Amino acid sequence: MQNIFIILIIAIISYSCTTISADSKRDLTTYHPDYHYTSEKNWVNDPNGMVHLDGEYHLFYQYNPFGEKWGHMSWGHAVSADLKTWKELPVAIPETKNSDGSVNMVFSGSAVIDTLNTSGLFEEGFKSGMVAIYTAHIEKDGKGIGQAQSLAYSSDKGRTWKFYDKNPILDLKMTDFRDPSVFWHEGKWKMIVVKSLEYTAQIYESADLKNWELVSEFGKIGDYAKIWECPSLFKVPIENSDKFKWISMISSAHEDTDYVGMQYFVGEFDGKKFTPDAQTGVLRIDYGKDFYAAVPFNNLPEKEKNPIIMAWVNNWAYAVDLTAEGRRAMFSMPRKISLIEKNGKYKMVQKPIFSDNIQTEVLNFSMNNSANRKTIEMKSNSYRLNFTIDLTDSKGFSIDLLKNGDEKSTINYDSITKKLSFDRTKSGVVNFNEKFPSVERMTVEPENNIIKLDIFVDKSIVEIFANEGQAVLTNLVFPKNIGGSVNFNFVK
Repeated sequence: MQNIFIILIIAIISYSCTTISADSKRDLTTYHPDYHYTSEKNWVNDPNGMVHLDGEYHLFYQYNPFGEKWGHMSWGHAVSADLKTWKELPVAIPETKNSDGSVNMVFSGSAVIDTLNTSGLFEEGFKSGMVAIYTAHIEKDGKGIGQAQSLAYSSDKGRTWKFYDKNPILDLKMTDFRDPSVFWHEGKWKMIVVKSLEYTAQIYESADLKNWELVSEFGKIGDYAKIWECPSLFKVPIENSDKFKWISMISSAHEDTDYVGMQYFVGEFDGKKFTPDAQTGVLRIDYGKDFYAAVPFNNLPEKEKNPIIMAWVNNWAYAVDLTAEGRRAMFSMPRKISLIEKNGKYKMVQKPIFSDNIQTEVLNFSMNNSANRKTIEMKSNSYRLNFTIDLTDSKGFSIDLLKNGDEKSTINYDSITKKLSFDRTKSGVVNFNEKFPSVERMTVEPENNIIKLDIFVDKSIVEIFANEGQAVLTNLVFPKNIGGSVNFNFVK
């Protein structure tokens, strides 16, 4: 009897191992997006050094070359000709070891094109010199002991790099001083960088990218429920005008402060000081749980008048526990940024850049026609839905995405509260972390009683753009099945 019991236990263990192995294989194929960029393997987080040079967009990012957990932070690298399809390249800037046993991790930062060779790091007349300014995070025995800003440079379009021999270039002898964003403005280089635990952004300027002078700072405004990270400062056009304002983006807390999120400030920049406009409440960039550390591209083509940002799709509340094995997290679609003015206040508008090859369903819904209820069978988990919804005589609507039996990701809209919600509590694999199942909400005001939704579903990510990008929500989901249905219903 004891032998039979042992055999039974071995059989159960063998079956369990087979199931886990099958799930791991499924995770690698089921959850790998079709039209969002992620690395082929390992851990990724913040986008870094995004820059355009000679017809090529560069996305550098936080990357662990050795595994699917956070660690050994280096700069991964991918390139694109159109911001729609990406090619992964070898690690660009690796972590290095010091003689005392500590390591220099390559944390977040930015890249610029030094066309005038202001740095003196390139041959005379060379106009394609790429310079990375990043945070060198010094760690010893598993503990961070310092952060300072350092520099590396490349003469071959980011394929190989040299470390500046007089690093660091800016050091306040702090443990939490990081994420420099550098740009060219009125004949000088500007840097915005944060003292994270003090909720303070500092602005420096330089003539040569190597020597920096503090010119101003701002902070302890908006949301500082969590540390400040990944600051940026850039000029943004106002729609339907020839005017512009400046935006500073800061990564900090989500509206639900158990999670990280992003905020922005609109204001004026005089070359030295950023002065935020008076604002009521916190201006959120994205109302989902999975849009963080977004920064803009530098050196965009002259024809491109709008800034373009990308973000890490994940949340530190559950990042290390994501269900997919072999790789973790991805990046949002690129988004063009503009501002609209309403009653003297300015609001960010985000419009996605995407391929025309994505399977797309375009539908108009009204209570007064036969399309007030609709089921669409989908053969894959990668598609786009473009809906125009007339709310006349309706209390709202619901949209089930990725529906298979009881499994679904649900969008609800309430015409009374003007709240659009996204419910992923039944979206598939949700039990890997207690903080993952959630319902997010954002205010969406109808225009002439119409709501427009552009919904991008890509295996394990949903990006919702309401009213042409006036409100945006991004969430990860992990459906157990491929295919299923999209169900639309009005609430009478």
